[in-house]
Amino acid sequence: MPLDSVDLAAIWLTFKLASVTTLILLLVGTPIAWWLARTTSRMKGPIGAVVALPLVLPPTVLGFYLLVAMGPNGFIGQFTQSLGLGTLPFTFAGLVVGSVFYSLPFVVQPLQNAFEAIGERPLEAAATLRAGPWDTFFSVVLPLARPGFITASILGFAHTVGEFGVVLMIGGNIPGQTRVVSVQIYDHVEAMEYAQAHWLAGGMLLFSFLVLLVLYGSRLKQGWRG
Repeated sequence: MPLDSVDLAAIWLTFKLASVTTLILLLVGTPIAWWLARTTSRMKGPIGAVVALPLVLPPTVLGFYLLVAMGPNGFIGQFTQSLGLGTLPFTFAGLVVGSVFYSLPFVVQPLQNAFEAIGERPLEAAATLRAGPWDTFFSVVLPLARPGFITASILGFAHTVGEFGVVLMIGGNIPGQTRVVSVQIYDHVEAMEYAQAHWLAGGMLLFSFLVLLVLYGSRLKQGWRG
């Protein structure tokens, strides 16, 4: 059999991590993106730079500082210990936290672009109809920004699936708990099990291609409609 139970467990854990992370990113990233798209505050530049930092920061650097922060002496670690949750490194929850930070710009930036593209007219029209802020957001903004949400979801999910440095630093290599596909491929290569590595790497390559195909296909359709 090309893939054994350990490989299948890594695949399941990877998609579980990507699904949970994407959901959290949409919940967290939407208000951040809306604020960045609408604000005139001087803090827009610094906050936007912090959000985009994972785009240029080596994953091992981000993983190292998150590992320290979530450790027993870090501020996150001390907070989780005070809640009786223990520390997050080398747990699935720790992987989720690291993945949220690492994939944040891949969700926030498409949403910010979608919100900025809406312009002022739809919002002003909603205001003349006496729609409240929440009603305007859910009835006007969300439908108009739907392509941005689709792009953000695809990119956030795909980027989380392809993580290596951050998850290895924070989660280590615990089968069934923190060993995702990228780490499993690394293990196969280290053990010179190239056949198994080919199956997993080939699957990741196909997955990445299909993601980009769907993404660019949806953008072309939007262009034709426009």
